[in-house]
Parts: sequence; structure tokens; C-alpha cells
Amino acid sequence: MNTARSLILGSAAGLMALGSAQAADLPVKAKAVEYVRVCSLYGAGFFFIPGTDTCIKIGGYLRADLTFNGGAHGAPAWNGDLGQQNRYRDYFLGRSRMALTFDTRTATEYGVVRTFGQGDFQFQNFGSTNPGTTLNTGTPLNSALLSTAGGGYVAVEYLFIQFAGFTFGKSSSAYSTPWNGFPGNINSSLLGGNNTDTGVNNIQYTAQFGNGVSASIGLDDPTVWNRTAVYNLGIPSAIGANGTGSNAYAGVRSPDIVGNIRVDQAWGLFQLSAAAHEVSGTYNTLAAGGAPNNLSEISGHPESKWGGSVMAALQIKNIPTGAGDDIKIDASYAKGTTKNVIATSGTSPNFAMFGSSGFGYQSVGFGATTDGVYMPGAAGTGGIVLTTAWGVRGAFNHNWNPYWSTSLFGSYSAVRYDGGTNDNLLGAGTTTAKGAYCAAFAASHSGQALNGNNAGNYTCNPDFNVSQLGIVTRWTPVKNLTFSGEVQWFHLDQKMSGSSVFAATAPKPNALYEFKDQDTVLLQLRAQRNF
Repeated sequence: MNTARSLILGSAAGLMALGSAQAADLPVKAKAVEYVRVCSLYGAGFFFIPGTDTCIKIGGYLRADLTFNGGAHGAPAWNGDLGQQNRYRDYFLGRSRMALTFDTRTATEYGVVRTFGQGDFQFQNFGSTNPGTTLNTGTPLNSALLSTAGGGYVAVEYLFIQFAGFTFGKSSSAYSTPWNGFPGNINSSLLGGNNTDTGVNNIQYTAQFGNGVSASIGLDDPTVWNRTAVYNLGIPSAIGANGTGSNAYAGVRSPDIVGNIRVDQAWGLFQLSAAAHEVSGTYNTLAAGGAPNNLSEISGHPESKWGGSVMAALQIKNIPTGAGDDIKIDASYAKGTTKNVIATSGTSPNFAMFGSSGFGYQSVGFGATTDGVYMPGAAGTGGIVLTTAWGVRGAFNHNWNPYWSTSLFGSYSAVRYDGGTNDNLLGAGTTTAKGAYCAAFAASHSGQALNGNNAGNYTCNPDFNVSQLGIVTRWTPVKNLTFSGEVQWFHLDQKMSGSSVFAATAPKPNALYEFKDQDTVLLQLRAQRNF
């Protein structure tokens, strides 16, 4: 019995060993490896997402900026602590940024479906330690803004879908030129025209007619980007020490209607753009600072008005100065949409610059940027009076050789308020924009004089012009690595004259200030690696 059992177990073990040996000799089918395939349909850098017919390109850049006597990304010292030149100002400011872009494209029977997104991972010092300084939010600077060691933040630029000629999402406006506010400069504060280089929420459609001719029409959300301010000049302390007032814009009721016609060919580009923008105020009765009170709703409100702007842009390529050289220029006119002239990559600036004086404590230049102003009441403006602005900017871009290039750029902008100098003291009273503004300005700045009358110390006129001139030189020692140095001069040509004793914004004292044009110069250095 034991012999039989041993024989059976031994035979089973032998069969199992033989089966294992035979199985080891059989070829094993490996799992298929799906390699990333290059997609050559849309240019260099695209590849197919494995298992799909969608192509994707991942790119971006890493950039380090350093600005002397200016704000982040080359903003001149035209307001705030930098404009005051006080002890809170930073003599230099750095920003480090890594931008990541994702571009996907899929061929369909309707054409290419595209999605695009860009996120900026960045860190910078937000400027001043002055407890009274704010950053567009109305809140004093604090650690919640991540201007701390190990801090930083993510900024969102373009996020859009393109399909069958339509664009949905956050993209450059149909009103804008391809270069936006950068005809040749690296700073984001060249005034004189429109700039939506970081995108605005919109819906737009572009039709291609062939031979480089196209037309676009779109609806832009003006909430964040396309507004400056509306002043209610009848509220207490309507105009403050720095010549600016509290914003009394009403809520958004209509998108901006924008469009362009463009010719884009080998010789260059020509574009005509137009925009329509609704300007509306909140209430006739408001508390100091523009806040509502219990009388606001029953006090009524000014009638909304439509403003607009037009822009002509020209790029000339293949000029005889060298290969790749070009000239870019655009000219704009706006009424009630001043953002399309006094535009940066962020909010439109107001100007308050201080300098030396031959007889006063210091000199000062003011410039208030608005879409319109109104003063309620029988002696008021009779509704919103739209602000007029126009500007021109451009650049000549020259390549010395494959490694060195230089751009010479400049701009000129003007902002005008309806009416004449010192209207509030003359026959026009406060019925014009200038008259209403100057009446509110006089409440915080003593000594307003009749035009041509020496009885007072100053004449009031809120109009102003701004000029910019700059040069940038770039060195590209290896492909996609560029070092840039830019110098920019900024001039504020304000239209006040004379002097006034008033309480300037702290830490400035209550003293005699001379109204005078102002100048400032900045230097911006940049290192950028594209990938």
C-alpha cells in the first residue's frame, strides 16, 4: 500500500515538473507599449495624447524681473508711495514667475477644436510697508496676500476654447491688436491704447475671408477690465487730497460690444477696431467714500450713457534696416471708455506725483482717470458727463544680429473733461464736468482763483497729458534664453497752475504745494528662459 502511494505521488510530481518546464519554454506575449507620437499638424512641440487623436503642447517660460524706481513689471513711480517719494517706498522691486501653458488641438469635421490655458506661479514684494497702502482691494497690505517668505500666488491668464470660429472664455479682446500693449517694450505700463494681454472674459467670433482678411466681433465682460471710475461729485469730500474721488460705478448691466477688421499679409498688418461701453452711476445721494446710505435708493440715479472708442493699428514688416525689423503703431480715441487709452496689464492708474518746488514745501502733479463724472441737483451736470481721451503709441524694433536686438518705443496720451478752466467760478457754474470737479476740488484745496485773476492762488483744470519714451536692448546668447535691460522716462503734463495749502496724504504734511508737471525714470532688468 505504501509502495503504491509513493508511486502515485511521485508520478504526479513528475507530471507537474514536466508541465512547468514546457510552460517556461512557451513565449509570453508582452503588453503593448504605446509610445508618444509627434504631432506635426500644428507646429513644433505638439504630440498626441496616448490613446487619442488630440495633440497637446506644454510650454511656458521662467522669468525674473528687477525694477529700480518702479513697480512690478515696469510700472513708473506715478502714484502711491513711489509717487510721493516717501520713506515707505522701495527703491527696487523683484518678481519671479514661472508660466505654464497647455495647448490642445483636435481635428474635426467642423475644423480644429482648441483649448488653451496659462497659469503664472509667481512671487513678488507687493511694495510698501505703509499701513495705509492698499492693493486694488481696498484692504491694507498683509500676509494674506502671500507677500511673505515662502509665499507666492498663482495668477490666471488665458483660459479659452476655440471651435468653428468662436472663442469662449478668457482671451484677448476682439478689440485688441495682436501685440496688445507691447509694440516693443517689456514693461506692462505703456499707455496710449488698449491692452488685454492677460485676457478678459468674452465670447467672440472671427470670420476668415481669405488673402489675410478677417473680421471679429465679440462681447466682453467689463466688470474687471474695461472700467476706470465714475465720480459722484456731490457727495461729501468728493475729491480727496490726491485729486481723485470715490468710484460710484453701478453694477454691470451690459457687456461691451467690440470688433475689428484686419488685413494680415507679408508686408505687415492693418487693423480697425471699435468698442461700445455702457457708463452708469449708482445713486444721487451717497455717503462719504461713495458708500450708500438709507436715502440712496429714494434719491434716484443718473441716466446711463453709452460711450465708445475706436483704434487704428499698423505694423510694417520687411523694412530696409534689417531682417526681422518692424514698426508697430496704434492710435486711439475714446469717450466714456478711458480704459482703452489709459491701459496697463492691470487697473488704469490715477496720477499723484511729488517733486521739488522753488517756493512751496514741494510741487505736485495730479491726474484723475475716469469714464465720467456727475453732480446731482438743479445746479449740477444734469447727468453723467463722459470723459474724453486719446492716445498714440508705437515702437521701432531692430535686430543687430541673431544675438542682439533693440527697440525704441514711446507713447502720448491725453485725458479731457468737458468745460473750461474754473467753470465753477465763472458763468458755467457746476454744470460742466470741469466746473463740478473743480468745485469738489476746492473743498479740499484752498485758494482757487478766477482765470486771469490774481485774487487766488491757483486755477483749476483736471485735464492732463502723459508721455513715455523708452529703449530696451536684448541679448540672446543661446536659443530661448534672453537678457533684457529697459530704461523708461515718464512725464505728467498736468493743467493746474499756481499753488495751494492743503493736507496731502500722510506722511506728507499740511503745507503749501506748487502745482507743477512731474517726471520720473525707471530701469527694468529681465532674464527669461522659454521652454
